[in-house]
Amino acid sequence: MADLSKNEFSTLQALYLQPGASQRALTGITGLSLGSVNNVVKTLVHEGLVEDGRVTEAGLEALEPFKVDNAVILAAGLSSRFAPISYEKPKGLLRVRGDVLIERQIRQLQEAGIDDITVVVGYKGEYFFYLEEKFGVTIVMNKEFASRNNHSSLMVTRDRLHRTYICSSDNYFVNNPFEPYAWRAYYAAQYVEGPTSEWCIKTGTGGRITGVTVGGADSLIMLGHVFFDEAFSARMREILEAEYDLPATADKLWEDLFIDHIDELYMIARPYKPGELHEFDSLDELRDFDPQFLENVDSEAFDNIVSVLGCKKSDICDVYPLKQGLTNLSCHFRVGDGEYVYRHPGIGTEELIDRAVEAEALGVARDLGLDDTFIYADPKRGWKLSRFVPDCTTLDPTDPDQLRRAMEMARALHETDARVERPFDFYDEGKRYESLLIEREGAIDVPGFYEMAKRIDRLRDLTLTDDSFTCLCHNDFFMLNFLIDPHGEVDLIDWEYAGMSDYAQDFGTFTVCCQLTDEQADEALCYYFGRTPTPQERRHNFAYVAFAGWCWYVWSLLKEAEGDNVGEWLYIYYRYAKRYLDQALSLYEA
Repeated sequence: MADLSKNEFSTLQALYLQPGASQRALTGITGLSLGSVNNVVKTLVHEGLVEDGRVTEAGLEALEPFKVDNAVILAAGLSSRFAPISYEKPKGLLRVRGDVLIERQIRQLQEAGIDDITVVVGYKGEYFFYLEEKFGVTIVMNKEFASRNNHSSLMVTRDRLHRTYICSSDNYFVNNPFEPYAWRAYYAAQYVEGPTSEWCIKTGTGGRITGVTVGGADSLIMLGHVFFDEAFSARMREILEAEYDLPATADKLWEDLFIDHIDELYMIARPYKPGELHEFDSLDELRDFDPQFLENVDSEAFDNIVSVLGCKKSDICDVYPLKQGLTNLSCHFRVGDGEYVYRHPGIGTEELIDRAVEAEALGVARDLGLDDTFIYADPKRGWKLSRFVPDCTTLDPTDPDQLRRAMEMARALHETDARVERPFDFYDEGKRYESLLIEREGAIDVPGFYEMAKRIDRLRDLTLTDDSFTCLCHNDFFMLNFLIDPHGEVDLIDWEYAGMSDYAQDFGTFTVCCQLTDEQADEALCYYFGRTPTPQERRHNFAYVAFAGWCWYVWSLLKEAEGDNVGEWLYIYYRYAKRYLDQALSLYEA
């Protein structure tokens, strides 16, 4: 590296960017005092690096070791805080104050002479492909964006890390912060007065970052772009390669890795004036910055909300994501005094869920008073609008009153004459998953699997002679799908698996997924029938506990074979399938 001091470098680059700038102008650019600028300019002129206020050829050679090589823009994440818009398109492609966020950054980088730009994509990555032709960037796919944090995007581009800008696709910079040359590794920062939940920076000599805390007050916060120099990039590559496969790394940001090794990684905080750098954490925050954003945004979700509620886009506020389910993405929003939930169907759910049947079942549930939250569901595209229940709790199956209420709701559903076009049978579904598993693996080598499967077949044959009936069932009937408001009103939500089934399927699901004891299961059956069940009714319902456990056990084996981690539920499903298979067969064969 050339023998330039930091002040000499800053002044030389300032004159490169603004030839002929006055010394007073240089103080504003570099942050140095007028006296310091005067001394530095004299030194640069004496060494032949500056002449007549302009950088000479020798000056350009002195700057060359500080030249920025390239930029990596991280654009792989879901940005769930921007639901429901981010369900439709990546956050980096939102148009803010007339500019597409990522396009604005690419143009700013190119204006600074940074033409080697890599965009790392993952979620809806195809939406970014056009940037290749429009701006000449390179696209790199991050296949692990859904299972890992942003460190995985650095991992797939680690060979590109040299003197490199690291950017987030969804930042907005009022003025171009990028420069063709950089002194040392830095993290852009802004000062925040009062308490903040952002990442707060502690600095030492020369502005070096010596500590970072999540949350604080009256502090510089990490905000905006980052610059890696060669030394920082080299050590970060080593850390990524050494720690990537550790289980604890999966959820970490690359900034977490930096903090873990902060004594080894030299990086300074580079302060920017308030209002220069913007990172939008919510739609409301973005709308404060761009009041016309919602009115101009191209969002089918907002169009759907407007069409159902008859409101304006500008009426929609307090938008934030809710806990995501296995098959869907949902967000909260408010219009006037009303609070609502918008449900967006998850990727690939069209292969699992019959949305027309779901919409029909939701209508039945609303008419029966089982789900008063339901407002509208699109039978083709799968989006749904519901009322949000504030301060609600989920059902406690160990509470006798709540258990009784749940069983009475099941009975009310089963006694309706409503019909839908889809059959849903746990035994048939389990056999389908078994076939898919064999097709994938060739054979199922789990000890005891086929013996258990034969006994499930035997139990199925025995139940077919029972005096039972088929009706509309919920088929995802368990505690988390019951919402209890502060007044004690109960709603049964999530009707995606509703179908025509043996009435005992809802009891089977409830017993398995609520992990009832034998005593609680017997108590639940008494509540369901409003009396003590007959031996025939009891054995039939216990058989469907076995079928429910078996179905989801085989499903879990299939998901594990596909690389997903089902966790403890794999054993829970197996345990209930085995236990109730034994009990039901003994009751039938007694």
